[in-house]
Amino acid sequence: MRLVYKAVTKDGDYVKGLIDANDVSEAAAYLRGRELYPVQITKQDNRGISKYIPIFGKIKSKDIVLFTRQISSMITAGITLIKALEILKEQAQSTAMIDLINEVSNDVQEGTSFSKAISKYPNAFSSIYVSLVKAGEGSGLLDKILLRLADNMERQQKLKGTIRSALMYPTIVIVMMVVVMLIMMIFVMPQLTKLYESLNVPLPFTTQIVIGMSNFIRTFWFIIAGIVGILTFAFYRWRKTDDGRLLSDTYFLKVPVFGKLIKERILAEFARTFGLLVGTGTLVVDALLQTSEVAGNKLYENSIKEIAKKVEKGVSVGDAIGVYPIFPQLLVQLIKVGEETGKIDETMVKASEYFETEVNQSVKNLTTAMEPFIMIILGIGVAFLIMSVITPIYGLVSNIQ
Repeated sequence: MRLVYKAVTKDGDYVKGLIDANDVSEAAAYLRGRELYPVQITKQDNRGISKYIPIFGKIKSKDIVLFTRQISSMITAGITLIKALEILKEQAQSTAMIDLINEVSNDVQEGTSFSKAISKYPNAFSSIYVSLVKAGEGSGLLDKILLRLADNMERQQKLKGTIRSALMYPTIVIVMMVVVMLIMMIFVMPQLTKLYESLNVPLPFTTQIVIGMSNFIRTFWFIIAGIVGILTFAFYRWRKTDDGRLLSDTYFLKVPVFGKLIKERILAEFARTFGLLVGTGTLVVDALLQTSEVAGNKLYENSIKEIAKKVEKGVSVGDAIGVYPIFPQLLVQLIKVGEETGKIDETMVKASEYFETEVNQSVKNLTTAMEPFIMIILGIGVAFLIMSVITPIYGLVSNIQ
């Protein structure tokens, strides 16, 4: 680890600097060997701006994927785990990642297992990640399991990225539309209202509506902002509760178009993760319980946990999962085939690929369908504003002629 030291020379001068050592005692011995008498030795804070703005110190999922793949490659090439961690520490670009690898490396050097060392950082390594690494250590196939884990994480990222990119366009359009509307209501309409009043122009009904909205927003903006803030905070706190999350997650699945997309994403994640865990030797019940954590939906999470309880009592996974209508019959049949052939991990891979294809197709259809819909909404909004603003002026010009 890198340490910051303050020391006194034999001449009584104070000096300070950086030193690489395994611990404080080793650093102190090194300094005394150079006729420096240590006064203070502390670990270097590498966070920089991240200690003031936490987002800069956050470890990204792509960093963990790269870390996993590189560790796998090095172990396959015959490099020891400790040496691989040392190499990755030198190659890492993120200060947060450097700190993480450094801490894990120190624990491993002290005799801690790799799985136990990474389990101290749940924000970077999920419980499934730790379980798979532990299984790899026990079977002697750590490199192969890490490779499969990296592939799994990359597909997970790609799936989320596909959905995120599909939602980006409508989100930007809606936000910009709201911003333009607020600018019109707060800054433009008051000036036009003064003009209309000074010219004593008869105002159409649409213009009166816009002026009324403008006056209301400018007069009661703090009340509107307060209500929105309170409702947002209340919804956030309510969704933190089990009942709130269950109810909201159930409703999200029923939203037209988007509900289907969410469901297909969950099924793809479930099939891929469950197959990966079973394929590495994890007990089916444990695999189900751990898979429930990646569902991201309380309804599916509770259902998978209930399925695990039934499997623990002797019910087959296919029969247990077939009771719940939120799981399609295609998935149920694939699981039953996998149980009969003893290749449930392979059938789950096929299931995940099918649902990923469905997600991609749904995203494509959603993007194609939303573009004309958004254009229609924008056209109606713009036309309403133009009619409200231009009609009085047009009436004034007509009267002058």
